Amino acid sequence: MTATIQTIGTPDGAFTILVDDAQRVLASGWTDDHAAIIGRLPSVRRPSQIADGDTIAAAATLQYYGGDVSAIDAVAVKQTGTALQLAGWSALREIEPGEPLTYTSFAARLGNSRAVRAAASICARNAPALFVPCHRVLRTDGSLGGFAWGLDVKQSLLAREALAR
Repeated sequence: MTATIQTIGTPDGAFTILVDDAQRVLASGWTDDHAAIIGRLPSVRRPSQIADGDTIAAAATLQYYGGDVSAIDAVAVKQTGTALQLAGWSALREIEPGEPLTYTSFAARLGNSRAVRAAASICARNAPALFVPCHRVLRTDGSLGGFAWGLDVKQSLLAREALAR
């Protein structure tokens, strides 16, 4: 598989996007370290060739940061995982900007409100950050919980989306 990688500047820092030849986001995150982005994928799913280039997802990211927080919704992603992970990642894309869920509520959407650890694991294994908005899931007490790219980025994203409502 061949892929394209692009890093752009955002108010939250460098943002790197890895896409396949169909412009589907494979992995993304707030870093300029290409190895960190590629490392978000299981080794058997990593592209054999990666070139620098422009991505459609970069334009949507800039629109998101420009105030159109729904711009990321139309960006295609490609993820591989278990049936539960795939269902979870799909459910994450249905969470409205500015209306975050708790891990318990997210688990309930997946059919088992007691499966909080599984819900958290789905978020933790989410490679195309921003485009599959795992940042929209919070702890039961409303605190941020974890985020692979730092709690400061998560807080910034949530604040941006709350303002855009």
